[in-house]
Amino acid sequence: MVARAYTVAFEGVEARIVEVQCAIAPGLPSFSIVGLPDKAVSEAKERVRASLASMSIALPSKRITVNLSPADLPKEGSHFDLPIALALLAALEIIPKDEIEGTVALGELSLDGRLIAVIGALPAAMAAADADRALLCPKACGAEAAWVGATQVLAASSLSEVVRHYTGQSPLTPAEAGEVQPATFRRDLRDVKGQERAKRALEIAAAGRHHVLMIGSPGSGKSMLAARLPGILPPLSAIEALETSMIHSLAGLLTDGGISRARPYREPHHTASMAAIVGGGRGAKPGEISLAHNGVLFLDEFPEFPRPVLETLRQPIETGEIVVARANAHVKYPCRFLLVAAANPCKCGYLTDPARSCSKAPLCGDDYIGRISGPLMDRFDLRIEVPPVAYTDLDLPASGDTSAQVSARVAIARAVQTERFVDHPEMRVNADAEGAVLDEIASPDAEGRALLARVAERFGLSARGYHRVLRVARTIADLDGSTGVRQPHIAEAVSFRLASSAKA
Repeated sequence: MVARAYTVAFEGVEARIVEVQCAIAPGLPSFSIVGLPDKAVSEAKERVRASLASMSIALPSKRITVNLSPADLPKEGSHFDLPIALALLAALEIIPKDEIEGTVALGELSLDGRLIAVIGALPAAMAAADADRALLCPKACGAEAAWVGATQVLAASSLSEVVRHYTGQSPLTPAEAGEVQPATFRRDLRDVKGQERAKRALEIAAAGRHHVLMIGSPGSGKSMLAARLPGILPPLSAIEALETSMIHSLAGLLTDGGISRARPYREPHHTASMAAIVGGGRGAKPGEISLAHNGVLFLDEFPEFPRPVLETLRQPIETGEIVVARANAHVKYPCRFLLVAAANPCKCGYLTDPARSCSKAPLCGDDYIGRISGPLMDRFDLRIEVPPVAYTDLDLPASGDTSAQVSARVAIARAVQTERFVDHPEMRVNADAEGAVLDEIASPDAEGRALLARVAERFGLSARGYHRVLRVARTIADLDGSTGVRQPHIAEAVSFRLASSAKA
């Protein structure tokens, strides 16, 4: 006689349903788990045995076999403990078989029977909803999983609670979604003295999700500007929050079941490995570019990153997704992020500072910025110089707009884009526009087209660069409240792309 329970195995952000089959047959006493389990899954039998013993349930002196189907799908993680225990309890006829077959379960068992939180509750709830089943998970994961809303989520604190629920002694109360964490930003754009052009570039970048490269001497405020970018971005929409939270759930970054509407802000160090940036490692986990999905990825000291790591960014920037291919895994993660890169103009950092002299100019700067390949440089829509601020200016009162004021303008521009792309779900902001859609929304007036043609011929713009100028000009027009793209919008977009120190 075979009892069945159901759980999930993760392939990127997708959760695939796994059938947990348990058979108890005569023979030498044994407890084996088959179906391509990893070490954590294989060890589940000892945790399950100890948990059942804590409830005074002894395993029979028979041959116990647990099969995880489909058998050719790798099974990783401790969340298989609970479904294995459920299938075993059903095979022992302690709980009804038909009840657990209508449930997808995941959770790690401690030796005393407590249920410990595991990663991936949110994508597991999505898979359970698609399979028209309820989800059973540890209590610590209930608030997170309940955000799906399309399926019932049962959260228990121990295996004994699960048994009492299925035997009708004490039914579990469905879990409720955790409160959305409010987006709070204490860093204000007005804290930055001067750098008005850089602030303008950040506003354009936030409005259309355009990639930014800032080049300036040490201490000019590049990192300070980047840290204030999340404060002018609009909150995540419901769809974006769910997408981002699914990735963070797999990475174990969600706390207390709350889903935040604040956009992610990731700033990995330049010593980060390729697997850390694009994803990989054990189980092909999401990397920094995926953790920054729908948010900001800030790479300080950009030329100091290893060349192979930088080159891997080229394809994700264009497609908005990354495929992590390994010998034992082949998974896909979304990664639509706003890339902000900061760099010194040369190795010593003072090539463009008139107050200091660089003995190796200009070769020092050419060699240093030359670490950024031409194809990668071509993907930056906005390239700006961040000059040093005189110490006398630091005592001046704050000037310019606050983050709240800039954020209000960005929100209006984003709302225009949301309405514009309502019939194109694959596009959300101007940076996504391409093909006929781009031609329709960003076609400049006659003066603007003539200007862009002269610039393209004079500076040798690539086809990608030409279209990126149009996208930025469309965003500038949105911020200006203009329905069409005019010559001033093209001129400003071109000025940001052809910054001299950015090797246009």
